[in-house]
Amino acid sequence: MSQTPERNNEGFLEDPWAWSPDVAAVIAGEDGIELTGAHWEIIEFLRSFYRDYQMSPPSNRLFVKAVKDALGDDKGNSIYLMQLFPGTPAKTACRIAGLPRPTNCL
Repeated sequence: MSQTPERNNEGFLEDPWAWSPDVAAVIAGEDGIELTGAHWEIIEFLRSFYRDYQMSPPSNRLFVKAVKDALGDDKGNSIYLMQLFPGTPAKTACRIAGLPRPTNCL
């Protein structure tokens, strides 16, 4: 597998445009996550959000709300997102999606 692009000390890509699905699989694997269609739906949503706003959702709460607005109540809730992206879902999902660290995530 090819080498992943340069990342910072928290594992976030230095250049979000250097991201690819292969890079996502490598980063997810480091977190013990095997990407499924459900993961890709959220990753694609985040990449689209970043293209539109040039930023990651700034907090976990706003991440959940943005997913809810885009994909509905079933997917826009903390439990669903935590099952896909354990820990802090916004931070984990953004790292896998190759996006900058959300500004208000610990």
